[in-house]
Amino acid sequence: MITLTAKTNDILHLEKGISLIKDYFPARLSQRLSLTKVSAPLFVQSGTGFNDDLNGVEKPVKFNLKNIPYPVEIVQSLAKWKRMRLHQLGLEPEQGIVTDMRAIRPDEVVSPIHSFYVDQWDWEKRILVEHRRISYLKETVEQIYQAILDTNAMLEEAHEKSLDLPSSVYFIDSETLLKRYPGLTPKERENHIAKEYGAVFIMGIGGLLSDRAVHDDRAPDYDDWSTANEEGFNGLNGDLILWNPAMNSALELSSMGIRVDAGALREQLSLKDCGSRSELLFHSNVLNDVYPLSMGGGIGQSRLCMFLLQRKHISDVQSCIWPENI
Repeated sequence: MITLTAKTNDILHLEKGISLIKDYFPARLSQRLSLTKVSAPLFVQSGTGFNDDLNGVEKPVKFNLKNIPYPVEIVQSLAKWKRMRLHQLGLEPEQGIVTDMRAIRPDEVVSPIHSFYVDQWDWEKRILVEHRRISYLKETVEQIYQAILDTNAMLEEAHEKSLDLPSSVYFIDSETLLKRYPGLTPKERENHIAKEYGAVFIMGIGGLLSDRAVHDDRAPDYDDWSTANEEGFNGLNGDLILWNPAMNSALELSSMGIRVDAGALREQLSLKDCGSRSELLFHSNVLNDVYPLSMGGGIGQSRLCMFLLQRKHISDVQSCIWPENI
């Protein structure tokens, strides 16, 4: 017989909350964004450009498979693979896919919100050329946030913890944010704006700001952070950041954006001195308009569970390997 201690009961109750979120949220997200769940790869062929290079310095786990003549590598995210999959599935505009993505990032600097293991709802949808606007990006962000509000309400009905969340998202460009808090670092600016509004979407992340720095690094080959938009800034992407009372700090839940078209990809590869990537399979298909125009992003599963269940460390909601001091 197994005797359940108070601590064991607490852990089981937490696992129940995690399960509720992981079942409910992707269903609401799929309804709001017209997404179909598809299976996702754990590893992809090396040298094709389909893996996410993140900031360009992280090295993926690479290995060989029996009777396979080329090396493969574990994905770091599915940012580029999803666009290829949209093409293969032949989806109509404003229809998309969502995956239960698992990844390993061995070079990650672990922290209360980062681990070597990444779990995301990675989504992508096909769009039309007229959707490549900040207004369409904002509409999509609001739908994602409404799915978060729906999940928070579900937890309350299930007698789990729930939060007092703002009814909508506050939007601000990273250049405007810099001018509002000129003496602060990007992370400090995020903390201030998130604490003030509760739910914030910071736009235009990846390109140089007026202080000749970037708000945060972005790879050159998926989000469009260089195209001039209708609000007078550059970029069609951003981060969804919520104020987390348990940690008394901002928490990024999603990085997303309208993806590069051929022109933006050429520009960003040049700006990042990555022109050689244009010969890779993924990049050549974007440059030759083989792949459809799209938008997409990732929503952290463990981070959403941390946030909605008000846990202070990602290890509370995720099984992984940690340094001894954690």
